[in-house]
Amino acid sequence: MQDRGLAAYIAELIGTMFLVFVIGVVVTLFVATSGTSQTGSDFAVVGLVHAFVLFLLIIAFGQVSGGHFNPVITFAAAVMRRIDPVDAVVYILAQLSGAVLGALLVKAILLDEGQASHYGAVAISPLISGPFAAACVEGLGTFLLVLAVCAVAMNPRARQEWAPFAIGTTLGFAVMIFGPLTGGSFNPARWFGPALIGDFFNGFSDSWPYVIGPLVGSIVAVLVYRFVIAGPQYAEGPEPATTDVRGVAQAVKDAEVRERNK
Repeated sequence: MQDRGLAAYIAELIGTMFLVFVIGVVVTLFVATSGTSQTGSDFAVVGLVHAFVLFLLIIAFGQVSGGHFNPVITFAAAVMRRIDPVDAVVYILAQLSGAVLGALLVKAILLDEGQASHYGAVAISPLISGPFAAACVEGLGTFLLVLAVCAVAMNPRARQEWAPFAIGTTLGFAVMIFGPLTGGSFNPARWFGPALIGDFFNGFSDSWPYVIGPLVGSIVAVLVYRFVIAGPQYAEGPEPATTDVRGVAQAVKDAEVRERNK
């Protein structure tokens, strides 16, 4: 279990701020807000921007904080004992604060243009049946995202240098698929910041899917990783076939995993 410090907390705040800011800007500019809008929504652009910004932020801050920028990823890391519970709470507070700051930046730059989209706030589309269906959509998207994090960034056998790309592109294509239905949040902080600044909570019935859905999706992703991908020994043992050097390195990693999970 890794202990985190002030630098990690600041990295999570700044990273989440820029994540929400960039998403809020692209949603304001590329998502139609009414049937009379001059252009339609372009979720290909929105999804690609999600992928690029998350890739960049993980590259920039991943070595400092792990590059969570999302309360449900921090929650998954805590469940897997990759982060101390106290640090996890501070991470989540930093992420929520960063999300609010990011939404404030969107409002400061796009005050008039952003009013119609509530500065990037997400909303349940009439294309789906209601809040429960929205929670399922948010849960599915979060499942894919957290599974990518677990399988690539937290798996001692994975090619971890691919983690920023894998995680970023997973978020991007999930937004392309599910964005037209719920806005493609998959992140309670990304939902919370714009909803607070844009005054767009719409009551409990339209808010809980963006918290409960991702939490459930995160738990299921951890379980699938733990019992399907990693196996009962958290993926101990070198992958066949391997070189002697890689086998020794894998044995060291396995010992570290066993120590963390005592």
